[in-house]
Amino acid sequence: MMTTLTPDIAFKKEIEHISGSSLSTCMQCGVCSVVCNLSPDEQPFPRKEMVYAGWGMREKLIGNPDVWMCHQCGDCSTSCPRGVNPADVLAATREASYRHYATPAFMGRLLSRPALLPLAILLPVLIIAAIIWMAGTLSIPDGAVNYSLFFPHAWLNASFTGLTLLSYGVAAIGITRFWKDLNRFSYESAGAKTGFFASFWKVKNEILAHSRFGRCERNNSRKISHFLVFYGFILLLLVTLYAIYAAVTDKYPLSLDNPFKILGNVSSVMLFAGLGMMIFNRLTKREGTERSSYADWLFLAAMFLLTLSGVLVQAARFLDWQSAYHLYFFHLVCVWFVIIYLPFTKFGHLVYRTVALTYAFSVNRK
Repeated sequence: MMTTLTPDIAFKKEIEHISGSSLSTCMQCGVCSVVCNLSPDEQPFPRKEMVYAGWGMREKLIGNPDVWMCHQCGDCSTSCPRGVNPADVLAATREASYRHYATPAFMGRLLSRPALLPLAILLPVLIIAAIIWMAGTLSIPDGAVNYSLFFPHAWLNASFTGLTLLSYGVAAIGITRFWKDLNRFSYESAGAKTGFFASFWKVKNEILAHSRFGRCERNNSRKISHFLVFYGFILLLLVTLYAIYAAVTDKYPLSLDNPFKILGNVSSVMLFAGLGMMIFNRLTKREGTERSSYADWLFLAAMFLLTLSGVLVQAARFLDWQSAYHLYFFHLVCVWFVIIYLPFTKFGHLVYRTVALTYAFSVNRK
């Protein structure tokens, strides 16, 4: 039986542009699949994905769970005899994927094109300013620094919670489409399927332990950096939730010796350390370190500025800096970039990879 291929040349060029790889250079030797410690024995990746990319077979890559099983260790890239960098090609495919599933679609474009960065910044600036204006506090308060006089806690918590839920709720439409597309891929030796929640429980354990990162050989320090950023962010999120509770119960602001304030500062140190390692590895372009795209740098910059501005906002309050409220506004914009924009940036990997791995576990694709 003959199969007619209809190459999507624009898609192929997009992957080449993001990855910096020449897909036509790949000679399909299969070394990439052999050296990958994460690739299953049956229908291994990334060789077949390199075929799909080289032929511009978009439908074989978008929604492909194997694209998300790759953790971009770089083992395959450092062993590639033609220097095609399969790890970067799969990373580029993942970037194209979350742009494809972005709902609404313009959000995917807004956060993937450098030319649109000013608009991506202007949007939260205008909305946050409008909310503060509606609260009637759009001015610099006199006296000791008190952020609630600038942005009342009730307005802050209600607006940011509502906007976050709206962003995630709309993005869930794209995640649903992604799950539907995952089911297009079947594996002959997969065996009986496992339930969604049982599969998710196993995936959850792998994610918490970062066990797959530990199987990388050439660039295994990525496990440490990802571990620090992952848990630093989670702990900081818990501190934020407590801060909201404290604001509602009139227990805010927190003193420096408050356990949650201490936990927040420890989380900041973890984030600085993890992000510092990631940035250093990318700037020095160590062997096996992945290529850095605009999406990579946007995420790293947003996370770093969020952490830095949070520390400065804290210092500004205790030291009564005149610039405190300007720093606070900047911090809120950073919060928007990391939290509200999450489904549409590289941070969305947290969701898409979890969903893809859950599907892979459900069909015994290990």
